[in-house]
Formats: sequence, C-alpha cells, structure tokens
Amino acid sequence: MAMSLVAAAAASFATSATAGGHGIDLSGKTVEWVIPFSETGGSAKWANFYAPLLSEALPGQPTVVVKFMPGAGSTKGANWFQEQSFEDSEGTLIFGSSGSTQFPYLLGDPRVRYEYNDWNVVLASGTGGVAYLPPELAGKMDGLDASGLRDTDFIYGSQGATRLDLVPLLAWEMLGLNVEPVFGIKGRGDGRLMFERGEANIDYQTSSSFLKGVTPLVEAGTAVPMMSWGALDADGNIVRDPTFPDMPTFKEVCEATDGCETSGEQWEAWKAFFVAGFPAQKMVFLPAGASEDAIVTYTAAFEAVKARADFAEISSGRLGVYPQMTGDEATGALASATQVPQAAKDFVVGWLKDRYGVSLN
Repeated sequence: MAMSLVAAAAASFATSATAGGHGIDLSGKTVEWVIPFSETGGSAKWANFYAPLLSEALPGQPTVVVKFMPGAGSTKGANWFQEQSFEDSEGTLIFGSSGSTQFPYLLGDPRVRYEYNDWNVVLASGTGGVAYLPPELAGKMDGLDASGLRDTDFIYGSQGATRLDLVPLLAWEMLGLNVEPVFGIKGRGDGRLMFERGEANIDYQTSSSFLKGVTPLVEAGTAVPMMSWGALDADGNIVRDPTFPDMPTFKEVCEATDGCETSGEQWEAWKAFFVAGFPAQKMVFLPAGASEDAIVTYTAAFEAVKARADFAEISSGRLGVYPQMTGDEATGALASATQVPQAAKDFVVGWLKDRYGVSLN
C-alpha cells in the first residue's frame, strides 16, 4: 500500500513537472550518493535507509548507489564535492554531510576548502547521540552522578577533535572524566568496533548507529547507556531525546555531578555546538550550479518518501524519532547548523588548542 502511494505521488509529480517544465527525468540513470565516511557509521546507515526509498520516489526510478569516500573526518569527501559541478552530473550526484563536516567549517579549519553556501540542500535530518560504557564502569556511577568515574583512565576512538566528537569530548571533560582520544578513525562505527574489541572503554554513537550497532551490545550485557545528548524543545531548551525517553540527558547528568555546571561560558559553548551538530546533523545536497528543476525534483522525492504511510514505522527503528526536513525547513536547518555564536567559537578554538594542541590559525 505504502509503495503504491509513493509511486503514485512520484508519478503525479513527474506528470505535473513535465507539464510545467519543472523537474528532471532520471529514467535509466544511476544516482551516486557520496558519503564522506566509512560504511560502518551512522551516516552510512542513514544513507542506506533512504537510498532505495529515494530510488522509488524519483522520476524514472533511477538506481541510487551509496558511495563511501572516507578521509580526514569527512573533509576529504567534502572538498571533493566542492569541486564537482552540476553540469557534469545533471542530477546524478548528491552528497551527504554530517556534523563532522559542519564543525571544521564552523571553526575555520585550514583544511576546509568547501563552502556550504555553494551547495543546494534538499533534505535535513535531525538526530541524537548516546554515550555508553562497559557494565563494570557503568556500575561506578551513583544514579546520575558521574563523579565515581573520575579515577578511571578512559580511551575513546575519535575521528578528530574538530569533528562532531568535540561534543562528547567536551561533555566528558565537563564531568571531570579523564578521556584520552585516539584520533584518526574514519567513522563512528570504527569507534564502536574499538569498544567491542576492548581497545576503548567509552564511546558514543549517533542514534541510527546506536539503534542498529549498540542496542545488540546492550541486550547482550556488554554495554550500558550512560546518557543521551538530548533534544531541543520548541523554546530551545534541552529535553530528553524522543528516541530514548527513558535515558537521562547530559544536562541531567551534569546537574547531578559535582563540579559540572549547566550555565556559564563552557556550557553555552557546548550547547551551541550540540545545536549545530545534532538537530540538523545530516543533510543531502546537490552540487554547485544545480538547476531549479533538479532541486524541485529531489525535494519532491524526499517529500514523497516522508509521505509514505509506513514512514514513521520504518524510520523510527533505523533513524530514531527526529524531524526530516525539506524545502524552507531544510534551508532553515542548514542556517542553524552552519552558524554558531562567535563567543562559542572562540571558546572551542581556545579549548582545542589548550587541551589537544590543535591550532586552527
């Protein structure tokens, strides 16, 4: 039933687009969806979930293939995409970014050669994140109070200090934990594998990767959720993540842990980068120079996917319960994800230099 509704919606759009001169026909073509991470992380799970649904909803039902281009915490793939032109692909190339692509851009990382304002957003997906521990360490917490973990030396597999990982790294530091990152992994899924092999004893995953990759560990008793990063309510307050309503947020754990403050410069910097990194964490773009016809086509296709009768059911178990935004909502989400108060940027730039020796000048 749901498939026929999507097909009907796509067919209706194709007919009206052709009649009005707005839209592109992708019959017989292959759309390449580039993900600048490894195939084991949350971005891979997000793209692999959407790819067959997008194929069905696009006019002409082209094959949608997910291609992975990991390197430099996604900067390699994003720099490559910046050099692509719509004229060369005619609607057969799209790119999936993540918070780890946004943060180096926000912080002025000299390796960044891409410009979000040149790209054309057609979908923005919100998400969340969950930190977790081995059971023997989780047992050191006193309810929500994490101070019992302060005598532990933690190892964490990280994509880099300027990536989305700065959200958990700063959170753990605010709790007074001694977490030593091992930089250089190519996706958060690689961090999970380090945890599974006992090479790391603390980790975090975005919601899609946690649902698929970590939930089995929790069920087997080899991992215990510590906290989620939370979600934003309509007034911009941090509340419990709707995908994990029974799990405390970092804010709750911070409030229960002596020495951790939910006000002041450090908290405001953490919250600003959480907001930039998670409520609109993953986005789909057409390259520079995309025609209005192509933008309309992809926007309509993602709207048709969201309109499926079974979308809420099939997406909740794969992506979690988060907004999937198109059109003006996606444009607004892009703005919020690529704009951070200067005071928060200054704090994080100084913290990265003092804590990790990372200079962005």
